[in-house]
Amino acid sequence: MANGLKLTVVEDVFPVAGTFTISRGSRTEIRVVTVSLSDGVHVGQGECVPYARYGETVDGVIEAILGTAEDLERGLDRAALQTRLPPGAARNALDCALWDLEAKRAARPVWQLAGLSVPKPIETAFTLSLGTPESMREAAAKNADRPLLKVKLGTDDDLGRIEAVRAGAPNARIIVDANEGWTVAQYLALAPALVRLGVALVEQPLPAGQDDVLAGIERVLPVCADESCHDRASLAHLVGKYDAINIKLDKTGGLTEALLMREAAVAAGFDIMVGCMLGTSLAMAPAFLVAQGASFADLDGPLLIAADRVPPIRYVGSIMQVPEPALWG
Repeated sequence: MANGLKLTVVEDVFPVAGTFTISRGSRTEIRVVTVSLSDGVHVGQGECVPYARYGETVDGVIEAILGTAEDLERGLDRAALQTRLPPGAARNALDCALWDLEAKRAARPVWQLAGLSVPKPIETAFTLSLGTPESMREAAAKNADRPLLKVKLGTDDDLGRIEAVRAGAPNARIIVDANEGWTVAQYLALAPALVRLGVALVEQPLPAGQDDVLAGIERVLPVCADESCHDRASLAHLVGKYDAINIKLDKTGGLTEALLMREAAVAAGFDIMVGCMLGTSLAMAPAFLVAQGASFADLDGPLLIAADRVPPIRYVGSIMQVPEPALWG
């Protein structure tokens, strides 16, 4: 990467469509950090979503990104970035902006630069946020034609909520996300019933750091690591405890590590889910490349917000179309 890159970092706020609720709380807007890198001719962009669960704040992430400004002027490239910043949101925004800039300079798409196959539209899950069983049944009924629903759980009446969702959407495949909200006793009690209700997978049922017990139980409902899983360094600690991993670019620290992590995880025998924080199409576009061929894609962020980037990624129902180069990549 040539010298002289100019860095711009801003906070952008986008409204949520209604209210989005998980076991940790609710939100009506999202605050994202947008990075632009200019060489005077071309501009590359990236987005990250700072996540309080990992000790991140918008201000802290912006500060970390701005701390690389002089290094970028001196020629910091993607390879050097991987050790310049740790995995997390700040590195993700910069890494994706560098990929985008490289693609624009080369007049070639990122998938070609990365040695990937031609990307194709993919099916994404559609997330139902946490609510009363009645409200979740109503939400499921409104989205009953979607092939894959992701249901936020982590309460004392999760079985009732899934029964309500199944009643509202009799034919949809279902995955659930407990957001670290269960105990092992709850998993053992709920798993057989959820399997009977057609649930295919549960994300992060136990708190990260308290999940060793998963290695010693029969996992009749496959378990996917989310909060326990960040980058390739996480994988060794997940073997034997999890059946799948959720790759999110805000955890891996960008597309560069995400692609390497997917390769390593497949080699280790994990099924792959590619997920997202609640972000815009700019955040989904690089994740779309990682999600090619994944067992589950959960890249519905733009479907859950009331305003988006221009041009946005187009969704036909739950089928996510290939992002336009004018957006990213």
